[in-house]
Amino acid sequence: LVFLLLRAFSSGCAALTGVEAISNGVPAFRKPKSRNAATTLALMGLLAVTMFCGIIVLALVTDVRMAENPAVDLVHNGVAVGADYVQNPVITQVAEAVFGKGSFLFLILAGATALVLFLAANTAYNGFPVLGSILAQDRYLPRQLHTRGDRLAFSNGIVLLAGAATLLIVIYGADSTRLIQLYIVGVFVSFTLSQIGMVRHWNRHLATETDQAKRRHMVRSRAINTFGAFFTGLVLVVVLLTKFTHGAWVALLGMVIFYATMTAIRKHYDRVADEIAAPEGPSDDSVRPSRVHSVVLISKIHRPTLRALAYAKLMRSDTLEALTVNVDPAETKALRAEWERRGISVPLKVLDSPYREITRPIIEYVKSLRKESPRDAVSVIIPEYVVGHWYEHLLHNQSALRLKGRLLFTPGVMVTSVPYQLESSEAARNRARKRSEWNAPGSVRRGPAETGSGSGSGSGGSPDASNKPSGGPSGTKR
Repeated sequence: LVFLLLRAFSSGCAALTGVEAISNGVPAFRKPKSRNAATTLALMGLLAVTMFCGIIVLALVTDVRMAENPAVDLVHNGVAVGADYVQNPVITQVAEAVFGKGSFLFLILAGATALVLFLAANTAYNGFPVLGSILAQDRYLPRQLHTRGDRLAFSNGIVLLAGAATLLIVIYGADSTRLIQLYIVGVFVSFTLSQIGMVRHWNRHLATETDQAKRRHMVRSRAINTFGAFFTGLVLVVVLLTKFTHGAWVALLGMVIFYATMTAIRKHYDRVADEIAAPEGPSDDSVRPSRVHSVVLISKIHRPTLRALAYAKLMRSDTLEALTVNVDPAETKALRAEWERRGISVPLKVLDSPYREITRPIIEYVKSLRKESPRDAVSVIIPEYVVGHWYEHLLHNQSALRLKGRLLFTPGVMVTSVPYQLESSEAARNRARKRSEWNAPGSVRRGPAETGSGSGSGSGGSPDASNKPSGGPSGTKR
């Protein structure tokens, strides 16, 4: 009997979850905020208890029944209904008994219930992005969750929550009976932890407070939080005992995974912060390299190549050379002849590649330069052009992307991309500019947008369809 009473009590508490949204939204209330929030919370609790008791009375009067395992417990013509049968919720059965199935008032009730559920789902989209931003600021979640969008909302948190909700709906088949187990466990774990946290909060303040009036207030508040922690913890235990095999174990497993993931993220951010912290005295990173060797990667002579060579000359490195890989002897011979005919002053070096590889010969050559002069820096300059349509990226070689990824892991090597914008990229930029001309939220506050030259942005592909390392997305400067 005691266990049945505890289970009934835990079920009633689960029905009242959601009132915590008032506590989370206290900053949004008018002043005095605490009094207005407390009044709203009391009214919400009164309405919830009234509606809950009304549904119970109507369910008893109309003989509504709910089967815990409808596929087996319910029969039709002497045969079990099977797993395909969907049991209507209590409120639906009560509405059918009171108003009649398909009646106008029944449809009104169904529509109102749907609207309430939509609003209930919105509380998560108000709370989680803010919570995610706080955790991201404390380095327990990725920093991107702390970034606000144009509408001053934490857009990344909203998108992440929407993706997680979609995934749960797909995995659980939108079955509320199975999903509610995750919800109940998570709610009462957070309730219990928050009440325990408030008890510790009052203990910490009581240790230093000397004003007797304030101490009496703190003692009373601590007693209330202790009372709440006991009963929410009791509900949590009952829920775990009765719902563990029904799916509550998934919520516990998820909490363990989230805790381990967030701890690992914090350790990563702390490790990176310690590693990149600027030292007080001189260090190797602040010492100027003895010399700078610039290497321009060449596939053929065209406008992107000429622009990259001009940029490399502007840098005035100690040594400058053009580098190409011999994967096709005929093309390499033609390149040499064109190079000499134009009288380009930069020396051209050709790397042999018996197996027609591009990345490995370049990586080995750059490493050899570093090995010969460890105190020197090597600047690898990659010419590329910027395209404006997504399908154009698929039509060009992406060997430069692999090359950049390998070079970035080589100490003492800087990778520079020299973009060349094509007409399609200019058209895409104009389309984006036209779309941004409308008054976006906050545009009056920010003022008119400034338009840059666009010479250093975008995504590029290789200038030709060959296997030469002159393409890929826009480069990374290091």
